[in-house]
Amino acid sequence: MTSPISRIALGLALAPVVALAACATGASDTAASAAASPQDEFWAALSSHCGKAYAGGLTSNEEADADMRGMEMAMHVRECSDERIAIPFHIRQADGSWNRSRTWLITRTAEGLRLKHDHRHEDGGEDAVTMYGGDTATPGSARVQDFPVDAESVAMFEREGLGVSVTNVWRVAVDPAGAESPVFAYRLMREGAHARDFRVSFDLSQPIPAPPAPWGHE
Repeated sequence: MTSPISRIALGLALAPVVALAACATGASDTAASAAASPQDEFWAALSSHCGKAYAGGLTSNEEADADMRGMEMAMHVRECSDERIAIPFHIRQADGSWNRSRTWLITRTAEGLRLKHDHRHEDGGEDAVTMYGGDTATPGSARVQDFPVDAESVAMFEREGLGVSVTNVWRVAVDPAGAESPVFAYRLMREGAHARDFRVSFDLSQPIPAPPAPWGHE
């Protein structure tokens, strides 16, 4: 039988080992926390809405967007994986039909995140202006990421006679599920002679029934 003194001595001998183990665990947790970049947190916030659809509408007031003012809109976080999130953007037209031509695609890259716009016709064929967008130029924040236009998109815009779009910057903001008054917002920004500020926003606190698949992705 081990004497009380022996047990105390054993405990004192093991204490540094236990302390070191605790420190190692704490250091590991701290390192893991530090490894979560703003873009990782943004991705997690967006992924927390996977499978859900939400209603929204136009929040900008530029004359160029007058035909969209008051229209019903919906976004659907339809497809989620470790590398790609697909978000169809649906707009109810004046005649009551739905335009399902647009899908926002956000993917991971070696340097950050990429936003692309997948535009389709009702028959599923690709629009002449599609898969444009850009990569994050800065880490952004857990809630907001900016995507300046990339060279490939600039070349396509110029080819298609859309030179006004060569300075586009797209901004996506998202609150995680469970946040207070959560919102998903999409914004197109452009400065200079062809300044633009197009904004739509969606209430993430009230899911709606999932809409049909976007065109070309049935």
